[in-house]
Amino acid sequence: MASSYSTDLKLELMVTGEKAGLWGDITNTNLVILQQAIAGYEAVSIAGGAGNTDLTFSNAATSNGKNAVIELTGTITGNRTVTVPASVTNKVYLIKNNTTGAFTVTVLVSGQSGVTFSATDKGTKVLYINGTDVVDSNVGKVSNDYAPQLAADLDANGKNIQMDDATGIQDDSGLQQLTFSKTASAVNEFTMANAATGNAPALSATGDDTNIDMNLTPKGIGRVTLNGNGKIQGLAEKVEVNGTFTSNINIDTNTQAVRLDTANASANFTVNLRGDGSNSLDASMDTGESITVAYVSKQGATAYYNTTVQVDGTTVTPVWQGGAAPTGGNTTSNDVYTFTAIKTASSTFTVLAAQTQFA
Repeated sequence: MASSYSTDLKLELMVTGEKAGLWGDITNTNLVILQQAIAGYEAVSIAGGAGNTDLTFSNAATSNGKNAVIELTGTITGNRTVTVPASVTNKVYLIKNNTTGAFTVTVLVSGQSGVTFSATDKGTKVLYINGTDVVDSNVGKVSNDYAPQLAADLDANGKNIQMDDATGIQDDSGLQQLTFSKTASAVNEFTMANAATGNAPALSATGDDTNIDMNLTPKGIGRVTLNGNGKIQGLAEKVEVNGTFTSNINIDTNTQAVRLDTANASANFTVNLRGDGSNSLDASMDTGESITVAYVSKQGATAYYNTTVQVDGTTVTPVWQGGAAPTGGNTTSNDVYTFTAIKTASSTFTVLAAQTQFA
């Protein structure tokens, strides 16, 4: 009876009584093929345009498809496939895509779909044949480790860490601590710098633009809290410029620090302090806090003045500078009213008020 050959490595399987005097050579060849399958490396060129390269599995001989490690090389000018014969049903490969050219490379069993290196993937994959087709083991991919743990510090090695939109860093309970959002064609960003002894760490707005604002935005009517002492080198306050006079004036403390009327007053007026059109001042402040705003009232030939002060629509009696409420305005001037609201308890405020003429 003649020898047969194994399915996957094409080892020569000799029959007892056959190959007299040849067993030594045939056995040595089989051992070399086994060595190739366990530890063999070969560079296989797949250069060319769109097309296919077959891996070879010759009977009783070393062949490129039997190697444990295959490095795909050459310049490709189209999408390429690398095909394993359908007769091979079990095999493990370490395959490196070292080709040049931005095209895909697919490793598959003849007639199947296989595993594809993307046009930009010049990496290494551990693949295996599962009896039907080539499958990616995903060994080495963090994305397939559902609870990855580092054994040492993560060194980015001069590279960036990329985040998908609305993803970020979580604590060890899986709760969000820092979330990133993406802006198309972004050119500006934050830069964080640590500092040596005696110096302050810095958070800076950096990027391509010459002048870049930095926005710290609380959610809803939440506020940005600066714990400890503060130092301001420059500050701009939000001003609402209003061209129409109304006798009932709302100062929205959540969105403005100053309201400037450019139309002459035509009647005495009420000033109401509130958070904004949807939120009360009471909801916008904590007990033990104060807020100061200003209203600039333009006066013409006939002067008018502030007769009533309210908080959230409820009339309060302010403590006026000088001990007495104003009894009139100042003609052809800008009368500036400042109000400091101090929250002393729930829905309870002390309001300090002052009127100053700016001619």
